[in-house]
Amino acid sequence: MKKILGIIVLGLLLGGNAQAHSGRTNSEGCHNQKSNGTYHCHKPKSYSKKTSTSGVLKIVDGDTIHVGNKKYRFSGIDTPEIKQTCEKDEAIIYCGLIAKEILKEKIANQKVECVEEDLPDRYQRILAECFVNGESLSSYLVRSGYAFAYRKYSSKFIKDEEFAKDNKLGLWKTDFEYPWDYRKSK
Repeated sequence: MKKILGIIVLGLLLGGNAQAHSGRTNSEGCHNQKSNGTYHCHKPKSYSKKTSTSGVLKIVDGDTIHVGNKKYRFSGIDTPEIKQTCEKDEAIIYCGLIAKEILKEKIANQKVECVEEDLPDRYQRILAECFVNGESLSSYLVRSGYAFAYRKYSSKFIKDEEFAKDNKLGLWKTDFEYPWDYRKSK
C-alpha cells in the first residue's frame, strides 16, 4: 500500500513539474529546456522505489555513490575506472578521477534523490538513477562527455552520448578506451 501511495504521490509531483514546461518530452520523460539550456527528466523510465537519500555521502567513482549504508550504481551508464588513463595533447590524464571530480562538483552539497530500478548487482550495489534538483546525474555525466551510455544494459542515454560525441565534450576530446574494454584488458 505504501508503495502504491508513493507512486501516486510521485506521479502527482512529476506531473506538476511536467506541466510547468512548454516543451515535449521523449519516451524517457526527458527534454532540453530552451530557457536555460539544460537537459533534464521529469519521470524516470522505471520508478519502482524512490529514495530520498540521507546520511553521509561518499562519491566512490563517476558512477557509484554511497549514501549512509546504501551503495548506488548509476544504471545505464559507465564511467572510466579510477585508475584508467586517457591521452590528451600527448599527455596522460586520469580520466577516471576526472569523471569522479565532475560528479563531485555537480552534487556539491545538494540533496541526492535516487530511483531504485533493479535488484542489487553482483557487487551488492543498488542499480538506480539519481537526481540533484530534478536533474539526472547519469544524463548530466553522459551529455557532458564524462560517462558513456552502457548500451549492453540500456538505450536510455544514447542521445546524450551522441550529443557529447558530436560536440567533442569531456572525454570525447581525448583518446580513450571504453571502460568495459579497459576492464576486460585487466
